[in-house]
Amino acid sequence: MITIIGGGVAGLMAALAAAPAPVTLINPRPLGEGAASWLSQGGMAAAVGADDDVALHIQDTLAAGAGLCDRAAVERIVGAGPALVDTLLGYGVAFDRRPDGALSLGLEAAHSRHRILHGGGDQTGATIMRALIEKMAQTPSITLLQAVATRIFVGEAGVEGVQLRQGMRLFNLATDRVLLATGGIGGLFRYSTNPAGAIGQGLMLAKAAGAGLKHLEFVQFHPTALASESFPCPLVSEAVRGEGARIIDETGAHFMNGRDLAPRDVVARGVFGHLAAGHKVYLDARPLADFANHFPTIQAACLAAGIDPARDPIPVRPAAHYHMGGVAVDSDGHSDVDGLFAAGEVACTGLHGANRLASNSLLEAAICGAQAGRVMAGMTARPLRSLPDMAAPPAPDAEAVREIMSADCGVMRSEAGLARAEAALAAMAGNPAAELSLAIVQAARARKHSVGAHARIDQPLSQAA
Repeated sequence: MITIIGGGVAGLMAALAAAPAPVTLINPRPLGEGAASWLSQGGMAAAVGADDDVALHIQDTLAAGAGLCDRAAVERIVGAGPALVDTLLGYGVAFDRRPDGALSLGLEAAHSRHRILHGGGDQTGATIMRALIEKMAQTPSITLLQAVATRIFVGEAGVEGVQLRQGMRLFNLATDRVLLATGGIGGLFRYSTNPAGAIGQGLMLAKAAGAGLKHLEFVQFHPTALASESFPCPLVSEAVRGEGARIIDETGAHFMNGRDLAPRDVVARGVFGHLAAGHKVYLDARPLADFANHFPTIQAACLAAGIDPARDPIPVRPAAHYHMGGVAVDSDGHSDVDGLFAAGEVACTGLHGANRLASNSLLEAAICGAQAGRVMAGMTARPLRSLPDMAAPPAPDAEAVREIMSADCGVMRSEAGLARAEAALAAMAGNPAAELSLAIVQAARARKHSVGAHARIDQPLSQAA
């Protein structure tokens, strides 16, 4: 039996690819609610432009990853991009088009070509999700179960089932194939563009089941989240800078010195450092024509905060955005626990290395989710046994760790700060959110040199370490 935990792009693509094999898709809310995929603004990267090719996209991905990408994974996933676009168009995804009918392609940081597909301007994730949800509703082999996964049962032969919670009710579901498609860890930080519930639940499940985790120290901070106290922080997409918006401070100075579209780790450090020096930082989108129609989601968030992008610079700050680390998986999404797969942000495929290239995440989620679905559907089912009745593990408490992670494991890190965070988190044994945060901090302490999104003020920046 195939069980998918998570209803974002990776989970839905896996379920559709597994059809007509029976699939149970577990999600805590109705599909679309609370999914990071739904919030994705910037778009999906694919080498489909007339002046583009897969080799250039591969080159840009490897450069952004700062020497730590798995080249084979990059070639496999990026190479599948053009065919994925055709698949999504076949599913009914309405990507934006130019007046002549051709796909509209945008530019984002560290891309050498215009290759970012959008839907509804800055509503790309929602545009893709709507089409996938509609396609899933037409697929009778997929059953949606609204519940929270609290445990994965593993025996000598591998995965045996999952423990689920519906309200106060706890029950077991026997299954020999489980895909984790649960998203990221941004909710472990004070400021994040992720849904508040994105606190690494899939990593907690995988860790408890004995699966290997990789590159946990690499957390990407988006440099231009709207500076507000709301959670999540509204994202001011990189596409805004791609259209010509500039990063400025309170004096109007362009302090990034023309590097507004440098890789995200570079821009995040620049913005963070300027804020730490006592300045205010803004994104100046006033020169952009027709901002409201191009970026309706951002326009609405700004207006709700009392900011009119046509007249006012937009105050911004870095916010936890994407986790390059995750469950270590092979080319099929299989972990080192038999029958346990992972896809999307919860997985570490090797595509992103130390720093994700903008808009490669939806690409990875869709391609790797579909591949895992096909592989799971082709596996021979194992006999299932009765599962034990067990109390649920302690509920994770992210509030207890957010200040610690933001203060000492954020954009800029140091040995002293990481040691302080490790001691504080080690004292919270029994809290799964603290235990996962501790693993992230320990991975950061172990990587002694700065590389990509892992920046230490006490160590030099290097291409790989």
